[in-house]
Amino acid sequence: MRIDFDAMEETIIPHMRGGEKEVAARMYTDELGKIMRGRLIPGASIGLHTHEDSSEIIYLLSGRGKVLCDGVYEDLAPGGCHYCPKGHTHSLINDGTEPLEFFAVVPNQ
Repeated sequence: MRIDFDAMEETIIPHMRGGEKEVAARMYTDELGKIMRGRLIPGASIGLHTHEDSSEIIYLLSGRGKVLCDGVYEDLAPGGCHYCPKGHTHSLINDGTEPLEFFAVVPNQ
């Protein structure tokens, strides 16, 4: 199945999961999970949240940022990948000067 993010409408999500500013996202969802290409402007974040019923994989496409995962900060640069297993807590933060673009997969478990 081909997913064409460029053909999808971009959704603006203010304060996603209690984060700062907004997330611009193009998402495919079904009963098995969510696949998303997203963008955080400088200073924006996805708030700290726990994956109770799923895990999440985030792959950084461009920009720079960090993840707060179970209380530990991890720097992310293009080509970097972050994994948040089921039952763990994380947040994605753009602390850089350019937009942070990422690809994320959240499979339901």
